Amino acid sequence: MKKRIGNNPKRRIIEGTLPDMAAREALLTRINYVGSGHHKLYPADYGLERTNPRPTSSVCDAVKPVLLAEASDLLRQGVLRAMLSTYGQDGFPKYIWSVSLDGTVYEAKTHPNTPGQYHGYPLEKEDSLRDEVIEAWEAR
Repeated sequence: MKKRIGNNPKRRIIEGTLPDMAAREALLTRINYVGSGHHKLYPADYGLERTNPRPTSSVCDAVKPVLLAEASDLLRQGVLRAMLSTYGQDGFPKYIWSVSLDGTVYEAKTHPNTPGQYHGYPLEKEDSLRDEVIEAWEAR
């Protein structure tokens, strides 16, 4: 997979004053994890009729299945640790990051057509943002 350059300002973890816990908990009531067939080899328990992984995309279940409850919890943990990008005009961060117990770094992304609905994928070791996510995760 091609290394991401990291020049997208929306793909940055917020710094400085983080949203307080009340704001993070409010965000949790407005978001959900839906998954995407573009990042899955198997539909698992997502209710997907089929999967269609893109050749240029990483798949979240290449090493092991990631069930909906686990993916939802990873999204939740990312919000609680304020592992968020800046908020868009729709009131949602475009990206939310998390790190699983086995050290896998995940990036969840929402789309303007479906604000608040996130799908995720692991960040490849070559992705320059991966180390930043790990460092921020451990610090928060």
